[in-house]
Amino acid sequence: MELTRAQAENKVLNRIIEVVFSSTDLDRLLSLAADLILEAVSGDACFVYLFDDERERLVLKGATEPSREMVDRVDLALGEGITGWVAEHKEPAIVRGDTSEDRRVKHIPELGLERYTSLISVPLVSPTDRLTGVVNVHTVGPREFEAEDVAFLEHVASLAGAAIEHGRLIRELGAKERALQDIIARTIQAQEDERRRVATEIHDGVTQQLISIWYRLNACERFLGTNDELAAEELESAKGLVDEALDEARTAIYQLRPSTLDDLGLVPALEALASRTLGGEYDVSIAADLPQGLPSHLETALYRIAQEALNNIRKHAGPCRVELTLESSSANQLVMRVADEGLGFDLASYRRARPETAFGLLGMAERVDLIGGRFSMKSAPATGTSIEVTLPLERQPADGFDAA
Repeated sequence: MELTRAQAENKVLNRIIEVVFSSTDLDRLLSLAADLILEAVSGDACFVYLFDDERERLVLKGATEPSREMVDRVDLALGEGITGWVAEHKEPAIVRGDTSEDRRVKHIPELGLERYTSLISVPLVSPTDRLTGVVNVHTVGPREFEAEDVAFLEHVASLAGAAIEHGRLIRELGAKERALQDIIARTIQAQEDERRRVATEIHDGVTQQLISIWYRLNACERFLGTNDELAAEELESAKGLVDEALDEARTAIYQLRPSTLDDLGLVPALEALASRTLGGEYDVSIAADLPQGLPSHLETALYRIAQEALNNIRKHAGPCRVELTLESSSANQLVMRVADEGLGFDLASYRRARPETAFGLLGMAERVDLIGGRFSMKSAPATGTSIEVTLPLERQPADGFDAA
């Protein structure tokens, strides 16, 4: 018995549901979805575009034969062609008859669109109303797409949009999990390196000075009563070594945890840091408009990021003007900017050539990401460098994570 249209559509819908929710492989999902959509609508070609948020482009990710080889090789801007129009307006579009009569249509020779006459295009929208892409169905001969065709394709598109969002979230979650594991590994390694550095400093500095003090005091003890002048000299030498040992200990302690953060707060600590790091060769200005009582993990994170940024300026920018600003926004966010007017560099070239051991910029970005913030950097030769850090004020640090 011949199936009614509703029965045929239900059958195809069941197959689409089975496909879109049985796989997190977006490439396979979209390829199969294109074939099933084409079968359901009885068209001649189907193209599925996904919206790339970073590039703000619609990228061809699914296609029926003979155009499947063009996947990932065709992309469109929002508003470009009828596909871009549908994405921009999040509304379906229909071309009945000659597509050349619709000014929104853009013929893409690589896809052979000139051989098609009719078109139905529907946006892929996630359950959270996020644009995920566009589905296009073409026919060679003129076709009067009916309201039922639009309703059915919109239903399919909503399923596909949900599945694509699901797949993206799983992929992003996997990437974040891998990044977190990498951060944890780096953190553990950094802690071990820091322990090794402090142990070396204590051994080579404080410990050696304590040994010298011990010998001086022993000598002083021997001379007491027999040669008070030599005893006084040894005692003075011991006192000098005590002062040096105290300085060494204070330096080691400060590098582990800046006391000015606890004693004076973030802004005075940053002023002291800038003075100590850059000295008098740099024209430094610091401006802050911050709420009272910032969480200590945010203060520590901002201090460490500024410390790395100022060290980079000292190493690479050359003497120049430096501006460090901190402010809170109406969106309950805290923003820190560190900008210099130094030598600058080609950021793209640096990213391509960066050695695996160069963790400065990466470390700043990872620290920001771990506490739920955003990190951005701009630089170009002869124009200086600027970084911007945006942190949420209400977010708490992950359990067991020491932001220092």
